[in-house]
Amino acid sequence: MSTFEIHRATKRRAKLRLGMSGPAGSGKTYSALLIASGLGGRIGMIDTEHGSGDLYADLLPEGYDVLSLTPPFTPARYIEAIHALEEAGVSTIIVDSLTHAWSGEGGSLDRQGKIADKSGNSWQAWRQVTPEHNALVETLLQSPCHIIATMRAKTEYVQEKDERTGKQVVRKIGLAPIMRDGIEYEFTTFFELDVQHMAFVGKDRTQLFDGQIFRPELDTGRRLLGWLNTGMDEPQVKHNVMPEEQKAELIGSIYRAGSVDDLFQAFSVAYRAANALPDPDALADLTRVKDARKVWLEVHNSAAYGVTA
Repeated sequence: MSTFEIHRATKRRAKLRLGMSGPAGSGKTYSALLIASGLGGRIGMIDTEHGSGDLYADLLPEGYDVLSLTPPFTPARYIEAIHALEEAGVSTIIVDSLTHAWSGEGGSLDRQGKIADKSGNSWQAWRQVTPEHNALVETLLQSPCHIIATMRAKTEYVQEKDERTGKQVVRKIGLAPIMRDGIEYEFTTFFELDVQHMAFVGKDRTQLFDGQIFRPELDTGRRLLGWLNTGMDEPQVKHNVMPEEQKAELIGSIYRAGSVDDLFQAFSVAYRAANALPDPDALADLTRVKDARKVWLEVHNSAAYGVTA
């Protein structure tokens, strides 16, 4: 007998998963804030760009909160920052930028290189780093908040003819996002911005902007919100209780973490397990254990990680 479940496709209300890439100066942060404002509710930004998150403090009448994330930019620390903003009660989380989790100091490429140098086995290094990257992607997809993630784009200069003057001019263009290949497919919609602050939409499950070129603004967020709110409510989910044996094992993994990075890898596993049931009480217990272990590790290892809200 088949064990597969077959159901009629039904449009349900959802949370935004928007990715945006572009070269320096394309307006990624500015556009993300405008779209987030159009979605409504409280906005929280994870700022990895050396304080650039505060530069637009006067842009939105309602304001927004900033969580400054400094190196090392491990996926585990991004996950911690996302959970911190969720617990703070924001409606939309802007990750500015997600690129650091891949190519920044302590990011996946950096970690893979160091592990490979130490072990002499590049393939084995990826087997360790890939689950960390996947855990971050899963956290973005499972968040109860709207997510807007910006990414730097590889930059290239092209020479072309200016039709007005007839002279050759050099123009900067953005190419693929600096992130693991295929990251675009994880998002509901993906905008590619150019230096004129125009967005090209190559992938759009909402079908609101597919193939269009436009300047992102407040109304972009409002239109996305209208689409997200169209459909049926998610069915009520029965809260299950995590078995005590499983909870004890997860707590043990958290207590055995020897570094802050190891701690948040262990907590990511625990977070997904508690959310899968879902069991909010177990998640609260696991979070308290994680917080206590983090304090102990920071005191004993003198690790200054610099996550501030």
